[in-house]
Amino acid sequence: MKETAEHNERVAKIIFGSVYPMYLTKVEKKGRTKKELDEVISWLTGFSEAEIKKLAADKVSLEKFFQQARLHPNAHLITGTICGYRIEEIENEVTRKVRYLDKLVDELAKGRKMEKILR
Repeated sequence: MKETAEHNERVAKIIFGSVYPMYLTKVEKKGRTKKELDEVISWLTGFSEAEIKKLAADKVSLEKFFQQARLHPNAHLITGTICGYRIEEIENEVTRKVRYLDKLVDELAKGRKMEKILR
């Protein structure tokens, strides 16, 4: 799929607190836990569970969420396709980071082992 400025802007404005419950529902339906979801988010962003909870409650945008994050040095190893986009080809930094998170949540929901998810 072709990345557009409108798409990137729309993704950046999404509120983290609105997607977190969707991530949680997705992983719990597949037998995974909130603790595992938080572990994956913490690995990628450097946030503690308490910080994740606060950021969700504070209704920060995904753009601000990732501006405050300390991205894991191995995040660039997250590759593949998610939502029709090849992660390693996404030029917009915020959109790429959001897709990193989407990919990790997807791998968690698909039952991938935690040590494989946390590269």
